[in-house]
Amino acid sequence: MAYDPKRIEPKWQDYWHTNATFRTGEDRSKPKYYVLDMFPYPSGEGLHVGHPEGYTATDIVARYKRMAGFNVLHPMGWDAYGLPAERYAVRTGVHPAITTKTNIANFKSQVQRLGFSYDWSREFSTTDPDFVRWTQWIFLKLYERGLAYQAEVPVNWCPAQGTVLANEEVKDGKYVETGEPVERRLMRQWMLKITDYADRLLEDLDGLEWPEGIKTMQRNWIGRSEGAEIAFVLEGHGDRLTVYTTRPETIWGATFLVLSPEHPMVSAITSPAQRDAVQGYLTRTAALSDIEKLQEPDKTGVFTGAYAINPATGRPIPVWIADYVLMGYGTGTIMAVPAHDIRDHTFARTFGLPIVEVIAAAAGTNIKEEAWEGEGRLVNSGDWTGFDSQTAKQAVIAWVEERGDGRGRTQYRLRDWLFSRQRYWGEPFPILHRVDGTIVPLPEDALPLLAPELDDYKPTETGDPPLARAENWVRTSDPATGLNALREINTMPQWAGSCWYYLRFADPKNAVAPIDREVEKYWLPVDLYVGGAEHAVLHLLYARFWHKVLFDIGVVSTKEPFKKLFNQGMILAFSYRDASGKYYRPDDVSEHNGQWFAGNMPVSQQVAKMSKSKFNVVNPDEVIDLYGADSMRLYEMFMGPLDVAKPWQMSGVAGVSRFLHRVWRMVSNAADGLNDQICDTQPASDIARLEHKTIRAVSEDIEAMRFNTGISKLMEMSNALIALERRPRAAVETFVLLLAPFAPHICEELWCILGHKASVAYAPWPSFDEDLAEDERREYVVQINGKLRHKVFAAPGLSTTALLSAVKNDPRVSALLEGKQIKKEIVVPDRLVNFVVRD
Repeated sequence: MAYDPKRIEPKWQDYWHTNATFRTGEDRSKPKYYVLDMFPYPSGEGLHVGHPEGYTATDIVARYKRMAGFNVLHPMGWDAYGLPAERYAVRTGVHPAITTKTNIANFKSQVQRLGFSYDWSREFSTTDPDFVRWTQWIFLKLYERGLAYQAEVPVNWCPAQGTVLANEEVKDGKYVETGEPVERRLMRQWMLKITDYADRLLEDLDGLEWPEGIKTMQRNWIGRSEGAEIAFVLEGHGDRLTVYTTRPETIWGATFLVLSPEHPMVSAITSPAQRDAVQGYLTRTAALSDIEKLQEPDKTGVFTGAYAINPATGRPIPVWIADYVLMGYGTGTIMAVPAHDIRDHTFARTFGLPIVEVIAAAAGTNIKEEAWEGEGRLVNSGDWTGFDSQTAKQAVIAWVEERGDGRGRTQYRLRDWLFSRQRYWGEPFPILHRVDGTIVPLPEDALPLLAPELDDYKPTETGDPPLARAENWVRTSDPATGLNALREINTMPQWAGSCWYYLRFADPKNAVAPIDREVEKYWLPVDLYVGGAEHAVLHLLYARFWHKVLFDIGVVSTKEPFKKLFNQGMILAFSYRDASGKYYRPDDVSEHNGQWFAGNMPVSQQVAKMSKSKFNVVNPDEVIDLYGADSMRLYEMFMGPLDVAKPWQMSGVAGVSRFLHRVWRMVSNAADGLNDQICDTQPASDIARLEHKTIRAVSEDIEAMRFNTGISKLMEMSNALIALERRPRAAVETFVLLLAPFAPHICEELWCILGHKASVAYAPWPSFDEDLAEDERREYVVQINGKLRHKVFAAPGLSTTALLSAVKNDPRVSALLEGKQIKKEIVVPDRLVNFVVRD
């Protein structure tokens, strides 16, 4: 029979399920390998072909490691809390748990069609009560250690959604998901003191096998800087404004101060004449997120009418308000040195403020036109004029400390983590607010605390979170004292479960601890973690923070959760748009003489992120129906390097499918028996060399995540085997074993046709002979003036140019020819090189 993935793939998927083929082994004497995908959120839209790219990569590694003798943990579960299910509940009244269960079933069905070797016995969702219990337990440990607290903080409040949004969820003063307006307001929120771990989060990055770009992003997010806090006395007030600066040596060039619009002293220092202007500015900037304020190209601001005394010059300088100064960084006040800071320079030029050079700029720099941010010798700086900037920095810190005007300080860009959400669909906080005003944690035996059933999932009419609607649930008593109490009505963010899920996969049924200590010591850390670069900062930083807390309390024995990180690139797709911006379905577009048309309408072709609005989403189910899961898996890995973006092309899947059809015919005959060209003969030397070189290359490529080049090597080997009239069984079996991690269904079937009764999933990975894996080499004689002086080994059949290059690059030959004039070069192909030289 012909190769038929519709017959073969369900057969083997059923076999793997029935025989629990991929259940994680319990033999801890074997080396372990823990390979993990970033936790997916089961959206109602299901998978598109971009989602399985990372899953396919981890599956190849997991299958390869099993065959190489490792005990492999390769689990899958669901990060199932989140706003989409809650929004659907608000619109329809359907409980988020029902929606989530339906979405998970759809997602799982799609994933299973691709033949991924997950240990489904370890599957869980972050919404499962057993998992919620331990998420809440970890929060209690944070609370016990003083790492969870409540504070009044400025937040992005979306009135329509009735919840706080992260900075990343706000753009142009609107919620990016819905376009609804967002405003800034002060609210009492739960915070996690991640700043206590800033230094450890920085220092421990050095030992991780992570992309350098990701580590740099985390370092920048944490943003450790050395500088000083300096106090400026307000003229006529007696109060002080404290600034934080990393360039205290530039204080002589500070010509104005700038406060964040949210600074608590704004109202107190604003003069009556400026009050209306200041209030108008505060209203205009209230809707902007911190990220938007930093990214705004045009600097805006307003004068308060107040002045402060520069402690270095003794002169008064104006105090302004501007949204490029954030309350969450430093003190919420900066000393502006426009000559030596680009943002201050732009602001000063916009509002006509003085620009004073205090560090000698490079030749040709016009300080009035551009800022000089480099270091150098101080000028116009009183007694410090002539000092280099680094020396002056330390001297100025000592000077302000001696005067009582400030102190040296290490500052972090990292802020404590805002951990509250005004939502229903999230983990409730295990916290009670007693009538006497005290806050107490629930006892551990009261966990899990689950959210009550509701008929309405919207915030209350008074703006309280949805949980406030469940009055009988909210009103309770403290188990320890009997005092009346109210439950916390905020919930945890979606990040909570994904901070520690990787631990639970190693011990998912444990009823007495998040993870058994011996199990943790065996399985942790995760050896390979694969996911999108969009999680470069927040998820990875939060997970590292929780892991370090769990390390401190003895739950885990490693300082870091993820040893190696790999970010897959995005799979894009072609989209078609006319001049008005209207998009067309690819099926409605055709190409004529290099131009694309939708009917008679000219359209342009772009490569873009898959989106329903652009009609360029490719459903994996449709691809599998046409070509099979193995073809889709193989194509996604063959498209190009795993870590780069690349466009999807269905013609490429068809090409890979043709390759698998050729592989099938290489092994199987028309009756599903063994092809009679396969025989028990020893391979010729060229085939033996190719076999061992392919084993080494594919092994190295899998280890290095270079799947596209590994597939290319397999195609070369298959071409060589297909060309043989008599195919050595051993070489054919090696090929099937090497292909198995990439295309497991067809290889299971071919392995069976080759006479093996056990699954190929645990067949030993082939080993290679070092000598045979090396390129064939020939001995070349090197003569100088006709006398034998050396011998060089190189590939046979080299051209004259290539042979001369190989010989001259040999260190011994290079030394022999040093200082000599080569008059003539005589090459005898495949034999020798003779240099005629003169001293």
